Amino acid sequence: MEDKLILFQKIYDLTLWLFPLVNRIPKFHKVVLGRQLEELALSLLLRVLSANRARGAKRKRLQLTLSDELDKLRILLRLTKDLRFMSIKQYSYSARMMNEIGKILYGWTRSTPKKKDLVKQEVNLRLFD
Repeated sequence: MEDKLILFQKIYDLTLWLFPLVNRIPKFHKVVLGRQLEELALSLLLRVLSANRARGAKRKRLQLTLSDELDKLRILLRLTKDLRFMSIKQYSYSARMMNEIGKILYGWTRSTPKKKDLVKQEVNLRLFD
């Protein structure tokens, strides 16, 4: 099922692309910057699975956390580019990938009902039981 989730596949592709890039970061910076990049990418990958399985308010919380982590990854990749550990072409590619992920995530988050809507749905279900 996760294979068919477009968001999962996009984050998976970004993670596959990112790991070899981290290997090219100088050893001194790899310990801090490289580790953070890898951890954020893996966290995004695993959290999207959790969010897909969750329902209601828990799903919404996980989606917002995914958005925050994506923003952190954007900042760290920009720093990686500014420190010249990646080329402009590589940064452009990563920015496009993250924009795609961000758009999909935004749409998914908007389609998840808000807490007050979930309460209304629950009340309506109880009325018809």
